Amino acid sequence: MNKTTRLKSLINATEILVMYPAHDALSARIAQASGAKAITVGGFAASGVLLGQPDSSQLTATELATFYEGICSAVDIPVFVDADTGFGGVSNVIRMVRDFERAGVAGLFIEDQVFPKRCGHTTGKEIISTEEMLPKLKAALDHRIDEDLVIMGRTDALGVLGVEEAIARANLYRESGCDMVFVEAPETITQMQQICEEVDGPVLANMVDFGRSPLLSAKKLEEIGFAVGVWPVASVFLVSRALQALYRTMKESGSTVPLHGEMVDFEEYMDIVGLPELRDTEARYGPV
Repeated sequence: MNKTTRLKSLINATEILVMYPAHDALSARIAQASGAKAITVGGFAASGVLLGQPDSSQLTATELATFYEGICSAVDIPVFVDADTGFGGVSNVIRMVRDFERAGVAGLFIEDQVFPKRCGHTTGKEIISTEEMLPKLKAALDHRIDEDLVIMGRTDALGVLGVEEAIARANLYRESGCDMVFVEAPETITQMQQICEEVDGPVLANMVDFGRSPLLSAKKLEEIGFAVGVWPVASVFLVSRALQALYRTMKESGSTVPLHGEMVDFEEYMDIVGLPELRDTEARYGPV
């Protein structure tokens, strides 16, 4: 089963799909080794690791396609990615879908914010009309080469026009053919329940650490009715804290030894990045 078909099957299964967060190829390999069935990579993390900048539409579609290709090539499980606002109009969306498919993604989502977008858990967001958003989604759906490539429609209308408009938009996006929908940043469990009850189709829950939504366990999200749960900023937040500790320790002690208990060692790292498998492959072809 290819990655797109596998992802669609996991989304439509009875059990909630938990997509582990990754922000580069290394974190993706670690996620896979830890038992992840699928991985999500968001624009928030991508902007941080590639530019050292906030999630504000500074990355281009081609930059992200190259970034996603490296991650997809590193793992054997589906990778679900962020396509921001589609990077322009219908023609831009069509090119983006083709580029992201070539990169190996198993699914992507497009949101209805005004370009340049803001992180979904910040204030000051603006949204485009459904008359502008629906053609983007239709173009993405019509021009995917693999019919199992998962296309998700995201709406940020809740924080701008309220939960009822957000639900209405989510249903419109589902009716347009989207495989899954996503209402960003509900602020209460009641809103989350209403979304799952009133949206006709699989719904994703975005668990942003320290964000605007209640942080719930996968079990609780499943009980509410969500098909998928993602924690997209967790890995980059945790790694940022670890690096702060590393550089502070080096400044204070002039050494990394005090942190050795927090590190993988040399051999463990080589196992993580697959050196034994690489050597086995080389050995099959004999000495060079």
